[in-house]
Amino acid sequence: MFFFHFPLLSSLLLIMYRLSTWPSIQLSRRCNSLWSLRHIPSPRISSLLLTSSSSISSSSSSSSSPSSSIPTTNLSLFKTIQSIRNISTMSQEYKLKDISSFTSLKNLDKIEAEVEGIEEGKVLLVKLDDKVHALNTRCTHYGAPLKNGVVTEDGRLTCPWHGACYNVPTGDVEDAPAPNALNKFAVFEKEDGVYILAKEEDVKAGQRNPVVKCSVSQPEEKLVVVGGGSGTLGLIQAIRELKYPGATTIISQEPDLIIDRTKLSKALITDPAKIQWRPREWYAEAAIETITDEVTAVDFEQKSISTKSGRNVPYTKLVLATGGLPRRLPLQGFNGELNNVFTLRTIHNVQAILAAAGQDRKNIVVIGSSFIGMEVGNALSKSHNVTIVGMESSPMERVMGTQVGRIFQGNLEKSGIKFNLSASVSHASANPSDSQTVGAVHLKDGTTLPADIVILGVGVRPATDFLRDNKSVTLEKDGSIKTTSHFLVPGLQDSVFAIGDIATYPYFGPGADADGSPVRIEHWNVAQNSGRAAARAIVHARHSPLSSLKPKRFIPVFWSALGAQLRYCGNPVNGFDDVILQEKGEAKFVAYYTAGETIVAVASMGMDPIMAKSAELMKAGKMPGKKEIVGGADVFAVKV
Repeated sequence: MFFFHFPLLSSLLLIMYRLSTWPSIQLSRRCNSLWSLRHIPSPRISSLLLTSSSSISSSSSSSSSPSSSIPTTNLSLFKTIQSIRNISTMSQEYKLKDISSFTSLKNLDKIEAEVEGIEEGKVLLVKLDDKVHALNTRCTHYGAPLKNGVVTEDGRLTCPWHGACYNVPTGDVEDAPAPNALNKFAVFEKEDGVYILAKEEDVKAGQRNPVVKCSVSQPEEKLVVVGGGSGTLGLIQAIRELKYPGATTIISQEPDLIIDRTKLSKALITDPAKIQWRPREWYAEAAIETITDEVTAVDFEQKSISTKSGRNVPYTKLVLATGGLPRRLPLQGFNGELNNVFTLRTIHNVQAILAAAGQDRKNIVVIGSSFIGMEVGNALSKSHNVTIVGMESSPMERVMGTQVGRIFQGNLEKSGIKFNLSASVSHASANPSDSQTVGAVHLKDGTTLPADIVILGVGVRPATDFLRDNKSVTLEKDGSIKTTSHFLVPGLQDSVFAIGDIATYPYFGPGADADGSPVRIEHWNVAQNSGRAAARAIVHARHSPLSSLKPKRFIPVFWSALGAQLRYCGNPVNGFDDVILQEKGEAKFVAYYTAGETIVAVASMGMDPIMAKSAELMKAGKMPGKKEIVGGADVFAVKV
């Protein structure tokens, strides 16, 4: 046991006091539980440390097994400093450059301001009614500048790119795909200008990482999540933010923790570490158990899950988030008979595709002019000869309309991609020099396309095979699970939820029926928002009837990389009958999809933040109608 002697204790107290007044002193975490002092010019403090800060930094062990090179006195000092880490770096006042007062800001204004004294430090000022708020400047998803986003009168700040939304008064996440909240800073006027009260590291960090370190206080409550995708990410983060006290377990077939799956087709990333949303340590600190296994059955009466490895996992609440399975063509050559015929869903799929492609230029045939097919074709076209085969007269004609589809086609043709449209596939044949490997794709019109590699982008189906023979649940015709607005599965003891690609839920956006139209949407944002909604319902139901909780509505948003960045919001759940296309230049347009007089969806390229504004107008029921848009209405002029 170590005992302080009085002079050292006095010196330590002096350090604690000086930490609040010397901005040059910073504490940075080392080795999980050790903290080291950096940039310390004072010899009085340096003399207290029996080894240099570099020796502390060189240790890679935890506090439970410290490096033997660190003297006991030094280690105890740092343990004590760790115990007072909440005051390790104190907030201080920073002046904002070129902002003299609040009077220059009008309601709903948002401007970036430089922070004097912090290199490259900036904050975003947003005025709501008579109050000014200061936040980090960029979206925590992909770093979009929030000054170009959309602010609503009720305090929602929406990213201009992908629909992530934040609460202006708190900085909290409102909607996916934001992984982290924004830091909120006190902002005030003084005689010589406008100041914020902040920690330098919070300004530089650009985001507020979720503080989820916790322990399970009520282990009898067992939440089990099946699946490891976007819906699961939204759910587990919200569960911990909402202080759910029970045990939480994720069961997923994929060995990698939750990744940004959208990067697989758009960028062909093969290293899971580069696209993991949270490190493995995060799950441990959040008291979330992760199991790599396949669920084979669920006993909804006994509330138990069976896995391929023989586990039986009990639950009190179950969330099914198993996502989708890529479809294959029921044709000769596409069902495993030939090598180098791929689908794309996992990192393993990307690794296999790139290994087959190698360094030499290959002939690659993508079957399906869907978003996945177009994205992967676009990514591969930089190094290979790519041909995309589609059944429609233009890519994604059914979803996006003929005119917009042709814009996508033109963008990709500039990258050298060739299209065979209005085409039907007959079969695939082997390479003459290798009977085990694909060599060509044959179309029904007699066309033969040379193919060293074939990628199937013909859609996905709900991954619910493990429930097909289950007598307790009835699957929809497409294999999905019908849910309520809270993503609760009816008839299963109010204990089971379904989210993401497998959920058919009631949609209340523009064009939907008054009592909601059933819809299943395979978008990253929808999955994550459905996970957040389910978490909210699970926590609420612990103390109140779920009927007393108002469902949280959201407008579907998706994006794609098709030679330029596509943004899309809404859903033509009951179809669309017209497309109002306003082209502003090459690969720059906005398209309004209408059902009668109602705008049911909006797509854009190069027109940010028109999609984000349209989504907010749809959510608020204020989206202009068809006649107004045709007449030249400006959605940015409509308050929301």
